[in-house]
Amino acid sequence: MEKTLTPDQIIDALGGTSEVARLCQVSDPAISQWRKSGIPQARLMYLRLARPTEFAALTGTSTKTTL
Repeated sequence: MEKTLTPDQIIDALGGTSEVARLCQVSDPAISQWRKSGIPQARLMYLRLARPTEFAALTGTSTKTTL
C-alpha cells in the first residue's frame, strides 16, 4: 500500500515551487495554489513519471519495473 503524501511533501521533495513550476511549464503562483488545493491528477501522474526516484524515496518503493 502506498503512503499518502501531501502536496507540500511532494513539491518540496521535487525541489520546491520553482523547480516544479519549471518541470510543468507553469508559473510559480500556480504551484503555490497546488500547495493549497492539491496537485491536479494529470500533473501528479506526469511528475511521477518525470521524477520516479524522488517518488520512490518518498513512498519507500522501488523504481525498478519488470515486464
